[in-house]
Amino acid sequence: MYSSARVTAIGTYVPAIVLSNEDLEQMVETNDEWIVQRSGIKERRIAAEHEYTSHLCIAAVQDMVDRYQVDLSDIDFILVATHTPDFPFPSTSCLIQAHFDISAAGTLDLNATCAGFTYALHMANGLISSGLHNKILVIAGDTLSKITDYSDRSTCILFGDGAGAVLVERDDAYPSFITHVLGSNGHGGKHVYRTGLSSIMNGEELSGQGKLVQNGREVYRFALTVVPQGIESLLQQSGLNTEAIDWFIPHSANLRMIESICERSGISFEKTLYSLVYYGNTSAASIPLALDLGIKEGKLMKGDRLLLYGFGGGLTHAGLILRWG
Repeated sequence: MYSSARVTAIGTYVPAIVLSNEDLEQMVETNDEWIVQRSGIKERRIAAEHEYTSHLCIAAVQDMVDRYQVDLSDIDFILVATHTPDFPFPSTSCLIQAHFDISAAGTLDLNATCAGFTYALHMANGLISSGLHNKILVIAGDTLSKITDYSDRSTCILFGDGAGAVLVERDDAYPSFITHVLGSNGHGGKHVYRTGLSSIMNGEELSGQGKLVQNGREVYRFALTVVPQGIESLLQQSGLNTEAIDWFIPHSANLRMIESICERSGISFEKTLYSLVYYGNTSAASIPLALDLGIKEGKLMKGDRLLLYGFGGGLTHAGLILRWG
């Protein structure tokens, strides 16, 4: 599909509270060496007691406004990727619309869990390129600490809270979006889930009682299969090779997983950006957080080709190749 949309600004936010590996040693049977060896994570940020996803998202948008001096008044759509909304309804996007008083914007939350940011970017590109919209605020944010079982040593070491926001605008002269791939495997939904109105999936009674439950081995296997295949498809569609990709920005789930994906796909680990070392796995927010770290560290240059790839619960996955503008 022809693209006429460009990413024009970015902002991010993480909460002030730091939960270190040493802190976790006081909570469950674990230690810093074990956590780093298996995940690469040293710290994660945790939302305060009365700090929720909408607050993180609003702060990320405000960071974008402060840094890029963008005008929010003419935004005509707000997309929020989250699976930890403040409320089942009203939507998080409605709360953000109200906070910034963006009077003409439609609002929508979408849930593709850790693939949420790439799904939301894909939707924004489609809405703008089709001519339906001109300026879309895309936000990804999650407060995983609110749904993490801190007695489960296999999952509580992984997750943190954060948010990222980008502005996607019509620009026929210098569009960002080159190609995309996305897919799902609903049969694997039982491998990472949170119970809600129902605790029965495909006739099977689920545990967790509203907390996140993950079969890490199966999710790892899923990612190491579909992500390299998706990367190969993206490169074939675009006519590019791995050398032409300047930066690979996968979902920051686990550093060992990212290393394996790089090895299988032929992308140099040295060209990979991730946010997990000091932020943990922040679900939908992990890719914009990694992207913004690359900007702040002076790594990203205008014209760089970025390969973004999200994957997670559903099971869902989505990849994009973008030209950074």
